[in-house]
Amino acid sequence: MTKVQRVTVQDSFWSPQFERWRTTTANDVLDKFEAKNLTSASEQAKNNVFANFDDVAKGKKGTGHHAGLPWFDGLIYETIRGIGDLHPDPQLIARLDNYIDRIEAAQKADPNGYLNTYTELMEPTHRWGDNGGFLRWQHDVYNAGMLVEAGVHYYQATGKTKLLEVATRFANHMTELMGPTPRRNIVPAHAGPEEAMLKLYWLYKQQPDLKTKLNVPVREQAYYELARFWIESRGANAGYPLWLSWGNEKSEKWIKEQQYKTDKPTAQTRPSWGDYAQDSISVFKQTTIEGHAVRATLLATGITAMALENHAPAYVQTATKLWDNMVGRRMFVTGGVGAIHNDEKFGPDYFLPTDAYLETCAAVGAGFFSQRMNELTGDGKYMDEFERVLYNNVLTGVSLSGTQYTYQNPLNAHKHARWNWHSCPCCPPMFLKMVSALPDFIYASTADKVFVNLFVGSTANVTLAKNTVALTQETNYPWDGKVTLSLHPDKAAAFAVHLRIPGWARGQENPYGLYRSSLTSPVTFRVNGQFVNVPITDGYAVIKRRWKKGDRIEISLPMEPRLITATEQVKDLKGLVAIASGPIVYCLENVDNQQLDSLKLDATASLILNHQATLLNGVNVISGMARDAQSRQVPIKAIPYYAVGNREGEGYKVWLPKSQ
Repeated sequence: MTKVQRVTVQDSFWSPQFERWRTTTANDVLDKFEAKNLTSASEQAKNNVFANFDDVAKGKKGTGHHAGLPWFDGLIYETIRGIGDLHPDPQLIARLDNYIDRIEAAQKADPNGYLNTYTELMEPTHRWGDNGGFLRWQHDVYNAGMLVEAGVHYYQATGKTKLLEVATRFANHMTELMGPTPRRNIVPAHAGPEEAMLKLYWLYKQQPDLKTKLNVPVREQAYYELARFWIESRGANAGYPLWLSWGNEKSEKWIKEQQYKTDKPTAQTRPSWGDYAQDSISVFKQTTIEGHAVRATLLATGITAMALENHAPAYVQTATKLWDNMVGRRMFVTGGVGAIHNDEKFGPDYFLPTDAYLETCAAVGAGFFSQRMNELTGDGKYMDEFERVLYNNVLTGVSLSGTQYTYQNPLNAHKHARWNWHSCPCCPPMFLKMVSALPDFIYASTADKVFVNLFVGSTANVTLAKNTVALTQETNYPWDGKVTLSLHPDKAAAFAVHLRIPGWARGQENPYGLYRSSLTSPVTFRVNGQFVNVPITDGYAVIKRRWKKGDRIEISLPMEPRLITATEQVKDLKGLVAIASGPIVYCLENVDNQQLDSLKLDATASLILNHQATLLNGVNVISGMARDAQSRQVPIKAIPYYAVGNREGEGYKVWLPKSQ
């Protein structure tokens, strides 16, 4: 299926948030990268990340001064991509254009188009980890990939080619340097560039006339081949060091002897980035999703994107295996992934503790992975999990004010950790990338099918093989389960409308039984006011008929509160329940529930859903009863998990024990 782009969102839930993110959050992130939140001139000078580009442009190599961590270039590029895709006002576009001028000036300081401010300012003789450098720390390839992605997206959002030209120049340099022998065996130590390079390839493949507007050569087939090399060369290394086994004698000996000193790394000389960075074995031999959760999900997204292009069975099967393992055994009820703090990594199967790490960036990666799988297969279960991630673990990543953020998102915590800024502020740019992409994920199509993947008030024009259909969606989702879709085809004709019916609405909380719920109410459908029975195939209600202008489909999804339990294989959640309504997972916050640690949910009492327009920018609240330490019945109040920590920073719980 193909995503439907240029969708206009007009939605009571999403529109106010988009406005806050494109104004308040966008400027807040840029201000903090420029250190405008710091009053001391010396502190501003040390923390102004954009000044790194100016120093490189001035030829200040090896100065020993670099603001931020080595991957901050990539965070800047991700921020530009995310804000550009939010279609901000002209003033903010001008601000982004100024940054792009400075990025271009920095690149022009190198004849090959190489640009990595940390390496240039701190370790100029260690490009790509050479001569005793350390690619896994320097992030040369990751930063380059994020620059490529930003160039593509900013062009698509604005029509401006300057950043695209910078990106293409750098991509050309990498294709000349990296690849099969006699080129160099260099792969990203942090995934993400794989999909980025494919996006550059797709852009020029779909818009060949664009090449004539640039002042650099375009070699789109080489971009595709490099992305494929990066994926297929995972595991093609010397096997050392074993990064998760620092005491291993062989690893230490290898480090000491090699020190990464090689002019042309081969499979025999390139260091392994290990399970941490999905480089211990070939991705095609992986049966479980492993390592650093952000790297793992972004690599899986790149593998799926490649499968969209080449349809190779090995790619399709690998992506499917990784997704099945992630969602069936390693995903949390909020859509979070990455249970373990050390190395920010996936835990073993069914290790889903309530205090797990769950980085915001990893949830974004999992969401992008699920969306690509839906695009590849046309199966609605993938968008079910995208929706779970989006409304819960992603949305919690930014406060309702738009200026505070989360890095970790545990499900039960004694204190909520929102912060104004962070020494590694990777999550705000990733958040902006996800939410700015959201409109493109609402609808999809094939030659004779229209897909409604998300319930978001919006309008769109969908092009079919023999028709164009204008769509209008009206809904108060996620607070209300009624969705109305109006269709206006150019000409009356037969085609199929596929409406995703979430698994939770069909009593299927997780496609593999990882979670189960108590929901039993049915989904109902009307076409032009008449109730109809609709078959559900691959997660979609399929209505095929001859459609004419003004036809309407109405869906009613059951939104009553439900209790969720985990399969018995999840030992950490034995005897615990979570509360949900629609796509939203709820939590009890200390500010509303005294003695929270001693409360046990009274599962026999009714759960009541009410909308409170003045609370937390307007949310549905679930009220019920619990038993305290003395077994007395006390009222409880649950709010959406994404809204936690916006009134005070005290504790909260998603998973609650049940009273007997």
